[in-house]
Amino acid sequence: MTFDTADTAGPAHAALVEQAAAAAAGVSGVAFLRPGLADRLRSVRHRATNGNNSNSGRPAGVRMTRPDADSPWHVEIHVVALREARTVDVARAVRVTVARRLGALSPPQPAPRITVTVTGIV
Repeated sequence: MTFDTADTAGPAHAALVEQAAAAAAGVSGVAFLRPGLADRLRSVRHRATNGNNSNSGRPAGVRMTRPDADSPWHVEIHVVALREARTVDVARAVRVTVARRLGALSPPQPAPRITVTVTGIV
Protein backbone atom coordinates (compact mmCIF):
# COMPACT_ATOMS: atom_id res chain seq x y z
CA MET A 1 0.00 0.00 0.00
CA THR A 2 1.60 3.25 -1.06
CA PHE A 3 0.43 6.75 -0.37
CA ASP A 4 2.28 9.03 -2.72
CA THR A 5 -0.42 11.56 -3.42
CA ALA A 6 -1.19 14.82 -1.70
CA ASP A 7 -4.92 14.18 -2.23
CA THR A 8 -6.59 14.15 1.20
CA ALA A 9 -10.03 13.18 -0.06
CA GLY A 10 -9.27 9.87 -1.75
CA PRO A 11 -9.46 6.29 -0.56
CA ALA A 12 -5.71 6.09 0.11
CA HIS A 13 -5.95 8.98 2.56
CA ALA A 14 -9.01 7.45 4.24
CA ALA A 15 -7.18 4.14 4.68
CA LEU A 16 -4.18 5.91 6.18
CA VAL A 17 -6.38 7.83 8.63
CA GLU A 18 -8.13 4.59 9.65
CA GLN A 19 -4.78 2.89 10.28
CA ALA A 20 -3.54 5.81 12.38
CA ALA A 21 -6.78 5.86 14.37
CA ALA A 22 -6.66 2.11 14.99
CA ALA A 23 -3.04 2.33 16.13
CA ALA A 24 -3.79 5.22 18.51
CA ALA A 25 -6.92 3.63 19.95
CA GLY A 26 -5.02 0.41 20.69
CA VAL A 27 -2.45 2.08 22.94
CA SER A 28 -2.65 1.20 26.62
CA GLY A 29 -4.02 4.16 28.57
CA VAL A 30 -6.16 5.54 25.73
CA ALA A 31 -9.86 5.59 26.62
CA PHE A 32 -10.97 6.78 23.18
CA LEU A 33 -10.15 9.17 20.36
CA ARG A 34 -11.87 12.46 20.83
CA PRO A 35 -13.98 13.75 17.95
CA GLY A 36 -13.68 17.37 16.96
CA LEU A 37 -16.55 19.79 16.56
CA ALA A 38 -16.87 19.07 12.83
CA ASP A 39 -17.11 15.33 13.55
CA ARG A 40 -19.81 15.92 16.16
CA LEU A 41 -21.86 18.13 13.87
CA ARG A 42 -21.44 15.72 10.96
CA SER A 43 -22.61 12.87 13.18
CA VAL A 44 -25.70 14.77 14.36
CA ARG A 45 -26.61 15.80 10.81
CA HIS A 46 -26.09 12.24 9.56
CA ARG A 47 -28.36 10.80 12.28
CA ALA A 48 -31.06 13.37 11.57
CA THR A 49 -30.94 12.67 7.84
CA ASN A 50 -30.71 8.89 7.98
CA GLY A 51 -32.54 8.20 11.22
CA ASN A 52 -29.76 6.06 12.68
CA ASN A 53 -26.91 6.44 15.13
CA SER A 54 -23.97 5.68 12.86
CA ASN A 55 -21.54 8.43 12.01
CA SER A 56 -19.93 9.14 8.66
CA GLY A 57 -17.51 6.22 8.98
CA ARG A 58 -14.56 8.59 9.23
CA PRO A 59 -12.44 7.97 12.32
CA ALA A 60 -12.74 10.69 14.92
CA GLY A 61 -9.76 12.26 16.61
CA VAL A 62 -7.30 11.99 13.70
CA ARG A 63 -6.55 14.67 11.15
CA MET A 64 -3.95 14.14 8.43
CA THR A 65 -2.78 16.77 5.99
CA ARG A 66 0.01 16.94 3.48
CA PRO A 67 1.05 20.04 1.50
CA ASP A 68 2.41 18.02 -1.44
CA ALA A 69 3.56 14.52 -2.38
CA ASP A 70 7.16 15.15 -1.29
CA SER A 71 6.27 16.52 2.14
CA PRO A 72 5.76 14.41 5.24
CA TRP A 73 2.26 13.80 6.55
CA HIS A 74 1.15 16.10 9.36
CA VAL A 75 -0.84 13.96 11.78
CA GLU A 76 -2.87 15.47 14.61
CA ILE A 77 -4.33 13.03 17.14
CA HIS A 78 -6.67 13.93 19.99
CA VAL A 79 -7.14 11.31 22.69
CA VAL A 80 -8.86 11.00 26.05
CA ALA A 81 -6.68 9.13 28.52
CA LEU A 82 -7.58 6.83 31.36
CA ARG A 83 -7.19 8.37 34.81
CA GLU A 84 -4.77 5.70 36.04
CA ALA A 85 -2.31 6.34 33.19
CA ARG A 86 0.25 9.14 33.10
CA THR A 87 -0.83 11.40 30.27
CA VAL A 88 2.71 12.12 29.11
CA ASP A 89 3.37 8.39 28.79
CA VAL A 90 0.11 7.89 26.89
CA ALA A 91 0.91 10.73 24.48
CA ARG A 92 4.42 9.41 23.84
CA ALA A 93 3.16 5.85 23.32
CA VAL A 94 0.50 7.03 20.87
CA ARG A 95 3.07 9.03 18.91
CA VAL A 96 5.52 6.11 18.68
CA THR A 97 2.80 3.56 17.81
CA VAL A 98 1.27 5.70 15.07
CA ALA A 99 4.71 6.50 13.63
CA ARG A 100 5.54 2.79 13.45
CA ARG A 101 2.21 1.92 11.81
CA LEU A 102 2.50 4.66 9.20
CA GLY A 103 6.16 3.81 8.60
CA ALA A 104 5.24 0.18 7.97
CA LEU A 105 2.54 1.19 5.48
CA SER A 106 4.73 3.53 3.43
CA PRO A 107 8.43 3.02 4.30
CA PRO A 108 10.02 5.13 1.54
CA GLN A 109 8.00 8.20 2.54
CA PRO A 110 9.47 10.88 4.81
CA ALA A 111 8.66 10.27 8.48
CA PRO A 112 5.32 11.81 9.46
CA ARG A 113 5.14 14.74 11.87
CA ILE A 114 2.83 13.58 14.64
CA THR A 115 1.21 15.75 17.30
CA VAL A 116 -0.69 14.08 20.11
CA THR A 117 -2.98 16.07 22.37
CA VAL A 118 -4.60 14.60 25.46
CA THR A 119 -7.89 16.47 25.60
CA GLY A 120 -9.38 14.81 28.64
CA ILE A 121 -9.08 12.20 31.36
CA VAL A 122 -11.74 9.67 32.37
